[in-house]
Order: sequence, then structure tokens, then C-alpha cells
Amino acid sequence: MKDIIITLDGYSSCGKSTLAKQLANELNYVFIDSGAMYRAITLYFLRQHVNWKHEKEIHKALGEIGLDFQYNEVTGHSDMYLNDENVEALIRDMLVSEHVSEVAALKEVREFGVAQQQAMGKKKKIVMDGRDIGTTVFPNAELKIFVTADPSVRVERRFKELFAKNPAITIEEVKTNLEMRDYIDSNREFSPLRKAADAIELDNSNLTREEQLAIVLEWATEKIK
Repeated sequence: MKDIIITLDGYSSCGKSTLAKQLANELNYVFIDSGAMYRAITLYFLRQHVNWKHEKEIHKALGEIGLDFQYNEVTGHSDMYLNDENVEALIRDMLVSEHVSEVAALKEVREFGVAQQQAMGKKKKIVMDGRDIGTTVFPNAELKIFVTADPSVRVERRFKELFAKNPAITIEEVKTNLEMRDYIDSNREFSPLRKAADAIELDNSNLTREEQLAIVLEWATEKIK
């Protein structure tokens, strides 16, 4: 049995984080939500009115940001902490969703996030999800999975998630947001979203959470053995 790094990349609202959490729990690995890190940075930028068009402001703001994951005994998962504040719920807000792809596309932000993520993976035994984990953060990961789903399925999933928190939201708003994020993530200059050449694709459009977990667990077990 060997310790490995497992990466899950893919589009927004494909259920990457949920799957990654489940897989990490099954393997007794550490789950790292890279998207939460970029969301926390975006939240800080919005709160401090950082003009991310100016390099000096970005550099100064990043120097003031401390990111950490802390285990939540109630949920059984790790929550995102920004400068010692639990922001797990706040970073899922629609305002953050509208700006996270733009902020995450910035070269300075990307380098900041990648450096922290690579440090977290030095001991291996991690499952990390995001957009560029298998291509940029851990290009030598033992198991790379690229998660995808039909756009209409992704919109419906995201709408249900957000509607529970904000009944005023419309499905058109969600669709527009996902399309914008897909475009920015796939076309950004630094670490764009793309499938690694050695990644295994998982289309979960018609899979239950239990079914997709069983599939990736089998893939992971083969690599670990």
C-alpha cells in the first residue's frame, strides 16, 4: 500500500467537492477544497475593496491573507478559515461566485494559491479538487480524475443549492453565472481549466453520488495497491 495524491478537476457544479470529500473519507485521506481557497481570497478582496486591476493592491492584500482548513465536528468536514474566521458559508454567496473566476485568473493570486496547495500535498494522502490541480498543482499525481456533466444538469444542481439559501434567485441567473465561469476558467492565461492528458474522465450526468463514489473508489484502490 502506498500513499498517493488524487486530483479532481472539472467544471463548476459537477459535484467535484462532494465526491472528493466522500473519497477522502473512505480512504482516510485529507480533503483540500482549492476552490474554497480562491473563494476566501475573493471574499477578502471584496470586503477590503481591493482593486484587482492594480498589481500593488493585489500584492498587499495577499500579504494580509491567512488561509486554513479546520475540522468541523458537526459536519465531519473541514471548513475554510480566512484570518481565523470561519467563512465556509460566506464564500458560497452568489456575490463571491460572480467574481471568483475573475480573481482566481490573476497571475499573482494563482501563484499564491498554487504554492499553498503544493505545500499541503508534500506528505501525500490528499484528495484535492479544483480547475488546475492535475495540470499545474500536481502534474505528477498518481490518480487524476476529470469530472464533467451535461450543462443543463449542472445548472439544475447549482440552482437547487442556491435556492435553498436565496429563494429569490432565478435559474437564468445561475445559468449565466455558470457560463461566465466556464468561459473565464477555460480561457484564462494562467493555469486554464483543461483535462490532463493522463486524467480519467468521469461524466456523472446520470450517476447518483453513491454510484460515482463506487467508481472512483475502485480507481483509487487500484492505484494505492
